[in-house]
Amino acid sequence: MSCINTSFTSITPTSVPSPKLRGSRFAFSSKSRSPILCSLRGTIAEPKETSVAEPLLLNAVRGIDVERPPVWLMRQAGRYMKSYQIICEKYPSFRERSENVDLVVEISLQPWNVFKPDGVILFSDILTPLPGMNIPFDIVKGKGPVIFDPIHTAAQVDQVREFVPGDSVPYVGEALKILRKEVDNKAAVLGFVGAPFTLASYVVEGGSSKHFSKIKRLAFSEPEILHSLLKKFTTSMARYIQYQADSGAQAVQIFDSWATELSPADFEEFSLPYLKQIVDTVKETHPQLPLILYASGSGGLLERLALTGVDVVSLDWTVDMADGRKRLGPNIAVQGNVDPGVLFGSKEFITRRINDTVNKAGKGKHILNLGHGIRVGTPEENVAHFFEVAKGIRY
Repeated sequence: MSCINTSFTSITPTSVPSPKLRGSRFAFSSKSRSPILCSLRGTIAEPKETSVAEPLLLNAVRGIDVERPPVWLMRQAGRYMKSYQIICEKYPSFRERSENVDLVVEISLQPWNVFKPDGVILFSDILTPLPGMNIPFDIVKGKGPVIFDPIHTAAQVDQVREFVPGDSVPYVGEALKILRKEVDNKAAVLGFVGAPFTLASYVVEGGSSKHFSKIKRLAFSEPEILHSLLKKFTTSMARYIQYQADSGAQAVQIFDSWATELSPADFEEFSLPYLKQIVDTVKETHPQLPLILYASGSGGLLERLALTGVDVVSLDWTVDMADGRKRLGPNIAVQGNVDPGVLFGSKEFITRRINDTVNKAGKGKHILNLGHGIRVGTPEENVAHFFEVAKGIRY
């Protein structure tokens, strides 16, 4: 297949034309009024039409023919954007920013207004449900999450309430409804939740951890206590996903960031069955809702992640995309997996890495993304270039 761009247009000073890389299966162009035309065995073919009723991201996940992979970036709201930093100066508390409807909507829409990604993710945190479960916490600048009363005993687990989203986090539902109206189906509105083992890790460790010795001590010495806690998180997160979907989320990502600290055997005991229960429960009420699973450092667990029943597995950058695609099989979509550090490179380097990722992912059932969240200090002009190149791709 060979591709040509039918017009030449000027570009903004902060971007460069994306090179058509020799040997590539795909072509890239700068923003143009004319489409890229692809020749297959001497025949000129216009890009195929996709459903206008659904956002590109949903069509791609469901295996519908799309002309390019949809693209969004984890942690695309906040951190690197000057507009977000201005809000942080005025509202220094993360919880205030993430629990105020107007601020949640404004921050969620910041990247949408500038870059027009194919996914607009709710600005929130995986720990947001904890107060509604009788687990007080805060997020301290420079330190991260702090759990005021870490859980270690059966008596403490008994005090954990199952989560009722409409009562505890009504601002999440309100924000999602507004986002759906604002985005107007031009992109998919994404919600997200934390996975049971990852949430348990935070509340047992008392916050972030390097070695996860406390939760492993609990898992290996008093597993019944941990299982009891995991069951409450499972029921609560399934309900939270359903609530987000009912409020307007068109896809939901499950973050099991710390499950990869477990051995494969321990993952099968303390994470996999609970993830599968969440998926099964949600699919009973929302069978068409795409569920995405992300676990950092998951190279050793890919086949097990697929067993959860999710629609999409998000790969981190330590997994070769072609290898990950092969290991997961053709029936599951993939997301990722450009190294976030690439966004500190030159525009030519960023383009090459995007091209490599898309080539290895192959056509269809791929959401272009980073293999982790955007790093603090990432140049905004490089993020703009990432989106420009990504949206210029044609299969």
